[in-house]
Amino acid sequence: MYETLNNGWKKLLARLFVAPCLAIMVMSGCANKPDASGASAGRGEMLTDSDETAERKRARNRSDLAQGYFEMGKPIIALDEIKLAILADPTFADAYNLRGLIYMRLNDYAIAEESFGKALSIKPRNPDVLHNLGWLKCQQTEFNQALALFARALADPSYVERAKTYRIQGLCQEAAGMLADAESSLLRSYEYDAANPVTGYNLANILYKKRDFVRAQFYIRRLNNSELANAESLWLGVKVERRLSNQDAVLQLATQLEKRHPQSAEAMLYRRGAFDE
Repeated sequence: MYETLNNGWKKLLARLFVAPCLAIMVMSGCANKPDASGASAGRGEMLTDSDETAERKRARNRSDLAQGYFEMGKPIIALDEIKLAILADPTFADAYNLRGLIYMRLNDYAIAEESFGKALSIKPRNPDVLHNLGWLKCQQTEFNQALALFARALADPSYVERAKTYRIQGLCQEAAGMLADAESSLLRSYEYDAANPVTGYNLANILYKKRDFVRAQFYIRRLNNSELANAESLWLGVKVERRLSNQDAVLQLATQLEKRHPQSAEAMLYRRGAFDE
């Protein structure tokens, strides 16, 4: 779950995005949250149920169903529901945003991009949509565009998903070879959400690459001392402790790796002594 961007980074990013929906990776935010703010009849009042048209209510209900199927790993059924949502209300930006996510899951990036573009034509500054489009651009290795979109999302003072966007921004920067920038972004993400394993692992891994082993030790130890430790984090911990000549810690982590993940690629690397592969 924590493999680096230099080793199948597109697959990692794809798995990271499923994570917010399924709450696996302690990430949050998939499609837009219902818009509970904005003008009502031009008076600047909060929108409530009574303000929604019948068409919008039908669209929202269909979109909620689609979200549920998407989280269950049933993108085709989710797509059917989101089509009905858009049919009910073609001006519902949240439906187009979720449509983009579904098509991303189906690896149809062209329609995904068109969907996010449609959502932005309705809500031009929506940070959730900007984040999602940025993530799409990152998967396509269009890093400059991705980083510009993340910056636009983060510029919104009301945006509450900063940890998520700083995290993905850091992973994209790492993929682009921008290690110093990636470290900075992941540190910002860590400030907002220190418990997220993706942030902790990738921050430790970048510091390991930079040969900053003492700081890498801090982040990877914290992850490996939690219930979220896995084969990849344990293996990185082994390598960090080895660099610091902490043989007792190396053996302790290696024992956990062998016991809990004996068939993993990381366990096989340990048995071969392939610490630098």
